[in-house]
Amino acid sequence: MESRPAHYDVYGLGNALVDLEYTVDDSYLRDMDLDKGHMTLVDETRIDALAERLHDHEPKRRAGGSAANTVFAVHALGGRGAYSCHVADDDLGRFFLEEFGNAGVATAGTRDGDGKSGRCLTLVTADAERTMATFLGASAALGPQDLDEAGIARSAYFYVEGYLASSESGREAAVQARQVAELGRVRTSLSLADPSMVVNFRDGLIDMLGNGIQQLFCNEEEALTWTGTDRLDIAATELSDIAPFVNITLGARGSLAVDKGNSRFAPGFPSQAVDTTGAGDIYAGAVLHARINGAEPSAAARFANFAAAELVARHGARLDNVVDYAQIKASYRTP
Repeated sequence: MESRPAHYDVYGLGNALVDLEYTVDDSYLRDMDLDKGHMTLVDETRIDALAERLHDHEPKRRAGGSAANTVFAVHALGGRGAYSCHVADDDLGRFFLEEFGNAGVATAGTRDGDGKSGRCLTLVTADAERTMATFLGASAALGPQDLDEAGIARSAYFYVEGYLASSESGREAAVQARQVAELGRVRTSLSLADPSMVVNFRDGLIDMLGNGIQQLFCNEEEALTWTGTDRLDIAATELSDIAPFVNITLGARGSLAVDKGNSRFAPGFPSQAVDTTGAGDIYAGAVLHARINGAEPSAAARFANFAAAELVARHGARLDNVVDYAQIKASYRTP
């Protein structure tokens, strides 16, 4: 059967959050009992209390969420991106849709949900570590009704964030979207998202993974935690049972590209890191963009290392606009 051309390079599914980024010191994290370097899901009362303690700080505001950042990167690097999400009819929801619309990223899903749209307090300390407190808000209602199944079926890749494992309806949407992708012979990809997801929502992630996907993204801590080992080589081998292509990020050292069981190390690039927020998101977007355009796994990983190194030298979970991504792409030199 003749294959149809893809309408989108990557169709993403995940939470729609507005990132509110603050610079804080370690004492704030201790006082507010936040687990440094991790993401914590909080309710509305808790996030209001956290924000109140920062009333004298002016946050930087960006439309975000893990998979949203990845799809934005794919689109801004020159691809075609679409994103399913769920926002309320409020200032933050309108801000999210406006930013994505202005960038040219197609969105699908509920645009007038009840309650308040999701937000994430991103707390950056002097060591460039990021700690996140996330209130899902209306995004907690993300479900199968928010999918554009025809769009998924006409994409090169379907990509989903592991954070949806914490939500019953979000998990259902992820499973249904993966099944639609599989029927349409669309390549499937997933990010484990955060060590807390691996520890607390493993069963949900297993449901989302089904009988396996084609591309898995994780960092070193997530890989070792998932496989229950302290050896990265063993973890890489075991993760190859989930996906033939696995990318494991190693921070400033670089990343590991696993191609059908064969691992290759891609070295990192020098960077004066000021904020590691979103490094994994842009990494995944750069890998997917490079792979769609014919790059081998290790070459895609090297380009993604470069993109992540550029991002962490600036503040924010993603770059400000499409032009910034184009400049990164133009400045990269293939070894």
